[in-house]
Amino acid sequence: GHLVFCLLSGYRFVSFRVMSLMWIKRDGRLRLKRLTLAGTGGQCLMAPPEMVNGRFPVVLYNLGGAIMNLLSVPVFLGLWFLVRGVTWLAFLTAMGAALSLATALFNAIPLKTKLISNDGHNALELGKNPQALRAFWLQLTINAYLVEGARLRDLPEEWFVLPSEEDMQNGLVASLGVICANRLMDERRFAEADRLMAHLTAGPFAVAGLHRGLMMCDRIYCELIGENRLDVIDAMMSRQQKKLMKAMGKFITVARTQYALAVLRDQDGKAAVTWKARFEKIAASSPYPGDTAGERELVALVEQKE
Repeated sequence: GHLVFCLLSGYRFVSFRVMSLMWIKRDGRLRLKRLTLAGTGGQCLMAPPEMVNGRFPVVLYNLGGAIMNLLSVPVFLGLWFLVRGVTWLAFLTAMGAALSLATALFNAIPLKTKLISNDGHNALELGKNPQALRAFWLQLTINAYLVEGARLRDLPEEWFVLPSEEDMQNGLVASLGVICANRLMDERRFAEADRLMAHLTAGPFAVAGLHRGLMMCDRIYCELIGENRLDVIDAMMSRQQKKLMKAMGKFITVARTQYALAVLRDQDGKAAVTWKARFEKIAASSPYPGDTAGERELVALVEQKE
């Protein structure tokens, strides 16, 4: 649904993910990669058209999935009518109709969870907040460049201006703050990155739970290659953080930080070998080559400090 309605709205295809399987378009060719993101069953990301007078089409982008799910309901009901005499087929088609309706409602009715916001919530925010609209455009545009192999540090600096504290009460705008911190990490400005991430996670900003957890991974890494104070690291490794890192163990940022923990905090050679192997496996199928190159540099810094 997102794909079809975005193409109709002037977007360009970038990636389509189902669970961990992710198809991307790079250099005009479709390629199969892997990306595991906790709290999501899939995602369709597109490159947006240029903004005109501060606006670009977003409603169909966000609600396309729910619309397609709703359209699936009568299709499944029609199939149920045709096969209702076959018990197991009737059950499958009835379940298809019920799940399509439930998924449509779950995506369309505005909802914000601890980890992410759904499509309905995003559509609502974009319709009433120009700053959120610009933030959404920037996130999609930056993602398109990353899929092509760019690194955050090489993209236009004016895209990475930290929003005001008031504007970051909105989740989409707060995500720009996270991207600013990620760019500082890519530039190896670790002290500045750590201060910004501490500010973003401690303040009353609408930073998604997933972003908070991943920023804490980066903060742990910064401490490990910096002063490496065990009490500070232990304080950051809360029960909630450990739970997120376990769930996100196949995400490259988490694997890099777990490797750093094994080497610099625990001095556990066996765990270090395990996490290094996992890191390499994730890196080999990563959809973002520039980001992967940056992560390899961070792993190399751990080995230099060892």
